[in-house]
Amino acid sequence: MANVLIPLAQGCEELEAVTIIDLLRRADINVITASLDERPVTASRGTVIVADTTLDQVLDQEFDMVVLPGGLPGADHLNADDRIHQLLQRTANNNKHIAAICAAPKVLASAGLLENKKATAYPGVLEALELENTEVTTAVVQQDGNIFTSRGPGTAMDFALELISCLVGGAMRKQVEAGLQRPS
Repeated sequence: MANVLIPLAQGCEELEAVTIIDLLRRADINVITASLDERPVTASRGTVIVADTTLDQVLDQEFDMVVLPGGLPGADHLNADDRIHQLLQRTANNNKHIAAICAAPKVLASAGLLENKKATAYPGVLEALELENTEVTTAVVQQDGNIFTSRGPGTAMDFALELISCLVGGAMRKQVEAGLQRPS
């Protein structure tokens, strides 16, 4: 069974976080949510999310994928946390998958993981960083090697479905998508 870590920061975008958690769990993927501290996470629109554990409790575990929800100030809190940068770098060095949506791809850039990569994000987020060796695209979901990025709340379902395809295959993605009654 695939294991995925979703770090949750205060001010994360709840639509992205909950959509990713929900769809991955529908695909029988083991999803662990971890808050940066001991408090319940108050998301960007006031929704309170109780994480499964804290980041400190799972830092030494290996995951098949680490997924960062965006939102502000959530992405800024993730970016300011050295533990997140170290986790992302270790995950990349172990040839595992990393994913970020909305404003969170800037965390990947700060961790040095978008060098010579294609990536997408919420409009203006990556452009503001003036990354010389990153090709910023407008794709709904951009995959480059083991890194997946996406645009924002409206693309969260497409993003999660791509992550399912990556982790457990296209057949499971189709099964999950059929249950969602998405228009074709």
